[in-house]
Amino acid sequence: MDLRHLKYFLAVAEERHFGRAAERLNIVQPALSMQIKSLETELGGPLFIRTSRRVELTEAGKLLQAEAARTLEQMEHTRLAVERSIRGETGRVRIGFAGNAVFSGRLMQDVRSFHKAYPDAELICQELAPQLQREAIHNGTLDVGYMPDYYPDHDSAFVYQSVGQWGRVVVMSSDHKLAAKESLTIDMLAHEPLIMYSINDVDSHLDRQLQRLLGDSLNISWRISSSLSVLAMAGAGLGIALVPAPLAQVAIPGVVYRLLDAPDLSANLMMVSRKHEPSAAVLAYLNHTRITALA
Repeated sequence: MDLRHLKYFLAVAEERHFGRAAERLNIVQPALSMQIKSLETELGGPLFIRTSRRVELTEAGKLLQAEAARTLEQMEHTRLAVERSIRGETGRVRIGFAGNAVFSGRLMQDVRSFHKAYPDAELICQELAPQLQREAIHNGTLDVGYMPDYYPDHDSAFVYQSVGQWGRVVVMSSDHKLAAKESLTIDMLAHEPLIMYSINDVDSHLDRQLQRLLGDSLNISWRISSSLSVLAMAGAGLGIALVPAPLAQVAIPGVVYRLLDAPDLSANLMMVSRKHEPSAAVLAYLNHTRITALA
């Protein structure tokens, strides 16, 4: 007994007439009669009481009608569920992000747009340091990462997409000697205690740039793991920090931001994912964010 037999049987059971059922199924009546006869032979008894004008269900036929309807309904539900999964409409997308993804608004924009288009897909967001994001994507506990691009050599197993680039500003306490200036040059940072983000690869691109520009006058005094901690320590007067420009919208008492005339020290944001991604939901997220970014 297969699904075709059940569909043919239900058509006859609902129409109570072989001719009308055959027309509904778009097949010839003899073929329908042969299929029903085959089903009855397989089950070992009659399902219909045939008369010259119509057919009636036997007790076994009434039981099969209820069970067949339930079976076909479940099969349709299964088909729709699988099709939705294949289209990425259901499933889970695990997203890691660094602070700049939030302060720039890019993370919220992408997540909000995807959730609107795919409301039944599950989204999980987690703040992680860039190196931890890379490791989590590698081991399969994270699907997409929003992170600055610290690393000159990209992992061949990943896909990297640039989703933002900004200049940097200098953050300091409001009573710092440089706070009176509207704009700073890189030379003004000589010997100043710098508060830098902590990263596993300490020989980062920004470190190398500052070393090249400031030489022996470079003074990295602190390495901090979070943007809020960087701002708090700068506001406390423990040093100054170079942060991506979007952070300047964060208003904290005693903290000021000043423009830095150093376009080479720009900050970026990358969206990182696996090159061979098996999840349809993750692929839908990646494709959707790329399309909306171009819109």
